[in-house]
Amino acid sequence: MTNDVEKGRVGSSFEDFLKAEGTYEATVDQAVKRVLAYQLAEAMETQGITKVAMAKKLETSRSQLDRILDPNNESVTLGLLARAAHIVGRKLRLELQ
Repeated sequence: MTNDVEKGRVGSSFEDFLKAEGTYEATVDQAVKRVLAYQLAEAMETQGITKVAMAKKLETSRSQLDRILDPNNESVTLGLLARAAHIVGRKLRLELQ
């Protein structure tokens, strides 16, 4: 049986580090928003949907769409994210753990 040093793991995990620093929850929240923004932008690009067309389909402004696609903007509502996902043929799935 190999030990952690042989497996390339020394010390605590990055998750443990973030928890110790008190930034774990904020980091996870930001990562989730970044992934959602990336996935939505990728789906739009794959389907050839422009920002103008997407905003029109969402019945919102281009600036609101820019907020959805901004990985640093965490003030987007779940309803708007779900509608955007639906437009590109995806579903927004959330769960409590």
